[in-house]
Amino acid sequence: MKSYLEAKNQGEGKPRDIKERTFRFSVNIVQLCQLMSEKPGVMRTLAGQLLRAGTSIGANVEEAHAGQSRADFVSKYAIALKEARETMYWLKLIRECDGSTGISHDALLKEADEIARIIGRIIVNAKNRRV
Repeated sequence: MKSYLEAKNQGEGKPRDIKERTFRFSVNIVQLCQLMSEKPGVMRTLAGQLLRAGTSIGANVEEAHAGQSRADFVSKYAIALKEARETMYWLKLIRECDGSTGISHDALLKEADEIARIIGRIIVNAKNRRV
């Protein structure tokens, strides 16, 4: 399966399904973390932080769709939003400390921001929906 950045570079659009989009984002995070884990010291530690936060977004989106209630759905999406924001923090920190991974931190930051905005809108819509 192609990562989001590979698909984008080949002229393909972004996935419209949030589950697919967050999965592809997770693939890119794993790829970046693999490169970072080859480095000694602090970058390896930061890679672990980024890996946990960046892959948690999609995991919580998946869990939300299996939610037992609207409140459960909203709760899982709220966690996904928090993880997206944390991921942006780690990406910014890594970009400032070490830009030699060969992967565009700016593209990942932009995608994390777009995902966070989509998730925020999903939360608002779910809360406003009447039974």
